[in-house]
Amino acid sequence: MKQKNVIWEYTEILIVALILAMIIRAFFVQAFKIPSGSMMETLQEGDYLLVTRFNYDIKVPFTDISIFGTGDPQHGDIIVFRYPKDPSVNYIKRVIGLPGDTIEIKNKQVFRNGKPIKEPYTRFSKPWSNIPGADTMGRVTVPPDHLFCMGDNRDDSADSREWGFVPRENIQGKAWVIYWSWQSLTDIRWGRIGTFLYPDESITSQ
Repeated sequence: MKQKNVIWEYTEILIVALILAMIIRAFFVQAFKIPSGSMMETLQEGDYLLVTRFNYDIKVPFTDISIFGTGDPQHGDIIVFRYPKDPSVNYIKRVIGLPGDTIEIKNKQVFRNGKPIKEPYTRFSKPWSNIPGADTMGRVTVPPDHLFCMGDNRDDSADSREWGFVPRENIQGKAWVIYWSWQSLTDIRWGRIGTFLYPDESITSQ
């Protein structure tokens, strides 16, 4: 009988822990692994992030249905969202355009509402890019409840220049902190662990 009680106690602890983990993942934070170099140098392949889920909306768990809003995305926010063309895939990019903004690109320079924006975090690795709109893109206006998002590695990022705007409801959360980073067991990037990710002041002040 005593052994059964011990087994039940451990089972109960495990069940409670699983429920708490599900609640935390649904409402507070979610782990995310960087799968590619599209956000270099800000984020590198092999970075592991915690993404806050409460900055913009509180949603029905495991759905995109908003219970109530908690805030709006801002220029420069790094967000995780469901890829518009395949919602089963999560992407991570930086918010460049908000609803009502006009976005234009001339020779790799981004113009928002007719003014060039400073982007010290961007990386240009090629004299030209095969990505549509990477170097030059005609003016577009961000529609209501949508965002224009781009990767920091501009010459190697499939983003809103190629596949269009991100519906606000697709947002899964805001990148918060790098909690782990490595390329291999023998190449742990200790200096990146604990790095917080905030909007760059030069883009939010434009």
